[in-house]
Amino acid sequence: MSDIRPLRIVSIAHPAASSEAGRLRYRYLASKPNIDLHLVIPSVWKEFGRTMIAEQARDEGFPVHVLPIGLAESGPMKWYLHFYPGLRRLLRKLDPDVIHLWEEPWSVVAMQAQLMRGRAALVLEVDQNILKRLPPPFEAMRRLVLSRTDHILSRSPDATEVVRACGYAGPVTPIGYGVDLGTFVPDPQPAAAPSNRQLRLGYVGRLIEEKGLDDALDALAGTASPVTLSIMGEGPDEVRLRGRVAALGLGDRVDVRGWGSPLQVADFLRGLDAVVLLTRTTKAVREQFGRVIIEAQACGIPVIGSNCGAIPDVVSDGGWIVPERDPESLRLLLDTLSADRTQVHAKARAARANVLARFSYDAVATALVSACRAAFSDHRPRAVAKHATLGVRC
Repeated sequence: MSDIRPLRIVSIAHPAASSEAGRLRYRYLASKPNIDLHLVIPSVWKEFGRTMIAEQARDEGFPVHVLPIGLAESGPMKWYLHFYPGLRRLLRKLDPDVIHLWEEPWSVVAMQAQLMRGRAALVLEVDQNILKRLPPPFEAMRRLVLSRTDHILSRSPDATEVVRACGYAGPVTPIGYGVDLGTFVPDPQPAAAPSNRQLRLGYVGRLIEEKGLDDALDALAGTASPVTLSIMGEGPDEVRLRGRVAALGLGDRVDVRGWGSPLQVADFLRGLDAVVLLTRTTKAVREQFGRVIIEAQACGIPVIGSNCGAIPDVVSDGGWIVPERDPESLRLLLDTLSADRTQVHAKARAARANVLARFSYDAVATALVSACRAAFSDHRPRAVAKHATLGVRC
């Protein structure tokens, strides 16, 4: 391969079906020097009760291949059974240097890419942070794919431990989610607030028991400080949560509203003093990242998080960490912050700095392209040796 030929990366990523969030990182990746990017996404994707129809690419600056998928909703594994009937033909046409998968290693599409990769290096981006043995054939698929993966992009130290425990011995690069700094921005002219104004908390996300909103309600019920909570989201726990708000007598201090667009979410966040994310660890749940953390911090809003999974690492200096399932610790913190708002202002500045340093889309793209270049550099000698007698170009 000539040194001046761009590195051709094919990224297969169902999260990029949404142009509002999952696809933005790729614009930054495609703008990196000597990168020839191709993105593969499903034409239809269903997740958390919502159906996303992939938008036909506007002028993204790189080709987006919108392909139908098979087995989109079949069986107990749901998201992990889908595959692309047209992938083999596309990969033969593109002949990539690197295949990047924003999919877990036990997914059918990861196995499909592994079997059809040809000379390409394989880079996997993983989120799963709970180690559990999978039912056949998924455990065998995971171990096979990981044994032949050239580089891992890991969302958290826990996710790294999982792939290591499943046999992966190669290099790992940490990677966060990115946040749109054009949408999630601080209020350009924050109004001066009186020191005795209510402390305004907020939550954005799915309404499920594991997110720990019960702990926030108990803390509010136990504090005499002026604190309110606004909730934006939907989910199966909504009716129960509304009943609990009424039972605790918090109807004048807690409000619940449905999902909003990214611009509406940003406006909602800017109206808060702090965001809460109090996820509880269970056998099936450990917070993998917490996208709302970086959205809030990008708006200059600090975060009160539990010590579940990746939350402490993502929050960093831009907020406070309380123990899981401990509303009393949260109550004490709320009393402290209500009495001393200077702490909130200091954490707000640290929150914005944390996002700019670690979670811009440019930072995410830099991590991704570095991993792909390293994978290709390491994989290429083996590919050259393997394909030399076949006349395959490298």
